[in-house]
Amino acid sequence: MSDAPRILVCDDEPQILRALKVILRDAGYEAVPAETGERALDFAAVKPPQAAILDLMLPDIDGVEVTRRLREWTEMPILVLSAVGEEDRKVEALAAGADDYVTKPFGPRELVARLEAVLRRAQPQGAEPVIAAEGLEIDLAARTVRRDGETVHLTPTEFGLLRVLASNRGKLMTHRALLVEVWGVEYEDDLQVLRAHVANLRRKIEPEDGPKYVLTDPGVGYRFAA
Repeated sequence: MSDAPRILVCDDEPQILRALKVILRDAGYEAVPAETGERALDFAAVKPPQAAILDLMLPDIDGVEVTRRLREWTEMPILVLSAVGEEDRKVEALAAGADDYVTKPFGPRELVARLEAVLRRAQPQGAEPVIAAEGLEIDLAARTVRRDGETVHLTPTEFGLLRVLASNRGKLMTHRALLVEVWGVEYEDDLQVLRAHVANLRRKIEPEDGPKYVLTDPGVGYRFAA
């Protein structure tokens, strides 16, 4: 039995599935192929993989809905594949909880680099402090977040974003600084990704009529409330 990390790959194009299997195998991963969204959900439920790569356009339920359903029970990293011209669908996928995206056609090195980046963000960072702020408790070592004593479930990317903001409490973090710190230097201009994840993070950690933890400096960046 292989000890390689298992990556769920879902695409209805056989040639894309074959290519993904080869790319992942050469990078040291085991691909779990699925041709439809329903099969992907079944495979993920039976034996949860370490991450998922999902095409946005599927013959039954699309990648946005698959992402939404996965996020009901798992925080594993999710990478979506989008074709040129699918900007709106890509934004919907990020809002549904996807961690990142790759635009078709893609190069093997780019795909593997983005996959490894989301997997790294899902790993513990070692001994780090607990940050408390007006009802919000962030345990950086355990990668847990509680609001008023209740656990808040964040994706690896959402947690990484919150970790950077909270660790620089009160300091203005520019868009570029956040993108480079959380996603990597190749994302330094991708404001669409940043805004989608900030919106998701705010929705999860900020109660209605409660404290606002992530503040916006229009056109510049964000800061964690001091």
